[in-house]
Parts: sequence; C-alpha cells; structure tokens
Amino acid sequence: MYLRAVSIRGFKSFATKSVLNFEPGITVIVGPNGSGKSNITDGILWALGEQSARTLRGASMEDVIFAGTAHKQALGAAEVSITLDNSDGAVPIDFSEVTITRRLYRSGESDYRLNGTPCRLIDIHEILSDTGLGREMYSVISQGRLDDILNSRPRDRRQLLEEAAGVLKHKRRRDRATRKVGSMESKQS
Repeated sequence: MYLRAVSIRGFKSFATKSVLNFEPGITVIVGPNGSGKSNITDGILWALGEQSARTLRGASMEDVIFAGTAHKQALGAAEVSITLDNSDGAVPIDFSEVTITRRLYRSGESDYRLNGTPCRLIDIHEILSDTGLGREMYSVISQGRLDDILNSRPRDRRQLLEEAAGVLKHKRRRDRATRKVGSMESKQS
C-alpha cells in the first residue's frame, strides 16, 4: 500500500483544485517557505480524521477553509481526498484503490466518503486500523511533531508502540463496548 494521490480543493492555501500524484518509494515535497508544503501534510491528516484545529495550525476547524485573498473570494467548503494503492490488499476491502474524502462546509456540516460512498469517521478508522495509516499513527509526521514524539511521556510512547503493534484498535473496541454496556445498564436502572 502506498499513497497514490492527494487532491486538495479549498483547503487552507489551495483555492483551486490541486492534485499531487505519487509513485511507490520515498516521496519528498520541497519548496520555498509559504508554498504550502505543511498544508499538504495537514490536508492528509485532516482527511484521515484529525479533529484538533490546533494540530492543523488553526484556532477553529473553519480555519481550514480557504479564507480568500485580495484577488480571490473566500470559499464555502474545503475538500481533501487521498487515494491509496491497495493492490497488496493491506486495506481489507475489495478495491485496488481506496479513496478517502473529507469535506467541511462553512456552515459546520461535514462528511466523509470512502470510494465515493458516504461513511462515518469510525468506519475509516476501522479499515485503516491494521495498515499503520491514520491520524494518530506516525506514518505522517507534520511540522513540529517529531520533537513531540522524541520528548513524549512514557504513557504516550506506550500508546505509540501499541498502535504500531495493532493493540490499540482492540482496546478502543473494548472501551466502546464497555461504554455501551454501561449506557444500557443505566437505562435499565
């Protein structure tokens, strides 16, 4: 599995649709300061479900939508799609390509799509859980995060190792089931 393409429209500095195509192997995005390199990384994390505006270098989630310039009007929505080559079957669905799309409107409404079909964020997390790819994984390290990783607390390092080993997915499922059981028991009382 590898990242085949990223399509960005209305996200941060990308007012018009931009598509970046990648080949297998190491890919590096190089450019001068202010060219949008970090916005590409932020876009990938956002499409994978990042919920913290602060992590995306903003004050609110609306900050990811293109705000306009003196020559270009602000947009009403942001959309990022990432396309993964799944010819090796790493993502457990029967498609050789998997496209994950996230869209956010200025009204606050948002949606996720998996190969064009509406889905929930938890569905995306589930299918990516054994691949090593996700917003909490360290397969995408954004600006300033490397120092956080190296200086993390033991508890945070443990979470990183559990995620890499595939254990965290099962812990999350257990926690969800425990919350559901607790909710059912409180309704019965």
